[in-house]
Amino acid sequence: MMHQHGIGAWIAKRRLKSAEKVALIHGEGATLTYGQFADAVDRISAVLREQGVGKGDAVAYLGENSPEFLQVMFGAAQLGAVFVPVNTRLAPREIAHVLTDCGARVLIHDPEFADRVADAASAAQTPHLVVTGEGSSQRPGLTRLAGEAAPFAGPVATDHRDPAAIVYTSGTTGKAKGAVLTHGNLTWVALNCVVDYDVVSTDVALMISPLFHVASLGMGALPVVLKGATMVLEKGFEPGRALAQIERHGVTMLSGVPTTYQLMADHPHWSSTDLSTLAKLTCGGSAVPPRILNAYEARGLSFSQGYGMTEASPGATSLPPSMTRAKQGSVGLPHFFTDVRITDVTGEPAPTGGVGEIEIAGPNVFPGYHGLPEATAEAFTADGWFRSGDLGYLDDDGYLYISGRLKDMIISGGENIYPPELEQLLGEIDGVTSAAVIGVPDERWGEVPWAVVTVREGAAVDTDTVRAYLDGKLARYKLPKNVVIVDELPRTASGKVRKGDLRARFGA
Repeated sequence: MMHQHGIGAWIAKRRLKSAEKVALIHGEGATLTYGQFADAVDRISAVLREQGVGKGDAVAYLGENSPEFLQVMFGAAQLGAVFVPVNTRLAPREIAHVLTDCGARVLIHDPEFADRVADAASAAQTPHLVVTGEGSSQRPGLTRLAGEAAPFAGPVATDHRDPAAIVYTSGTTGKAKGAVLTHGNLTWVALNCVVDYDVVSTDVALMISPLFHVASLGMGALPVVLKGATMVLEKGFEPGRALAQIERHGVTMLSGVPTTYQLMADHPHWSSTDLSTLAKLTCGGSAVPPRILNAYEARGLSFSQGYGMTEASPGATSLPPSMTRAKQGSVGLPHFFTDVRITDVTGEPAPTGGVGEIEIAGPNVFPGYHGLPEATAEAFTADGWFRSGDLGYLDDDGYLYISGRLKDMIISGGENIYPPELEQLLGEIDGVTSAAVIGVPDERWGEVPWAVVTVREGAAVDTDTVRAYLDGKLARYKLPKNVVIVDELPRTASGKVRKGDLRARFGA
């Protein structure tokens, strides 16, 4: 008998333990039980096998939250294949990079992305393109293929060391790096959530964040499946609809970013919606502003906040609701099966309260970047701790506080933006002689990217021309919200731009 110790075994075990329990609610109230979910996953595994997918092969998926997203992930896992969720906001060239880098054997995509994926898949030489739904007579879709597939022959042997997913995180060199997450990584991050967020089988989780984000996948969907709870899948976020779904389905769990929660609290239906079932709110991306805390506390609700990154699958710390006010500004304690430490510039442990680099260890921490041994080696200390590139300190009680980012990453509405990716393209614009991208505080999005540039005399460069040039080359959330022209960029003696000076000048 084949031993499936990875997440590919979860759905079959759920069918065994809770076949009649509702697993998924989607659309306008359609439901799938765990038994139906497992049968659908088996059919997807059979389809993938017919497409030549075997152990270690990459299966890419570009689509909104749907049952198919999760069926493909678990269907790939049953074959020992590697699931590659693709951000739906990426431009064609960014999609092509992901497909090429992971060597995707199959790309499954929603129909609305057909135009975007055609050239990307061609450039990446992806062998198989499959559209979700029924498809057409010339090109049958995933639903039809699943209905016609031969019976699933059974799972492939996997263990916790095998790769389960590759999640792409924007790199500081301008191209996204694929973080390899193993079956063990995803199992342990789910266990961390079950322990620290008290996930139970009677929970109903509203999934308003995209599943292609590792937080929504690793800390949202997976703990729910592990416990046999119920997910309400939403294709996108609309605050009024989210409020209606909470009331309609008796939602108990909700995850989002500060912007999500602010838009809900600002909605006209906020005060009239029955939120009495809501018990577990988690917020990531950036700290919850006091205004939002006040609005939710007025309705008897409080947040778990946390800190993490793709490389930690992604959870590293969590701040329980009971400590939201007592430890305001903190991102909490390390998750139950995870450790966090702070080191100084020499790599030695920093004293309590001393600012240094945040380092993370635990079974949820990834083994490395796909095909990038040097970047992987640089990401870990000699004793095996992941170097986050973020600065922080621990207080006397062991609570973590974030002080800044070594990598100058911008977090806008929960999306990570890495300035070098933009700076590289800004340098291609006629008339731009140098460029630096910084994050500027924004009430709605937390922070937004601004471009600070120097230009050739007489060149016609402004915000509109820059955005027009970048549009289509990058996801729209990465486009600079403002372009500032300066005589020269402040630099260190070695020639590096002093971004701290720019943030002080433009970010106040």
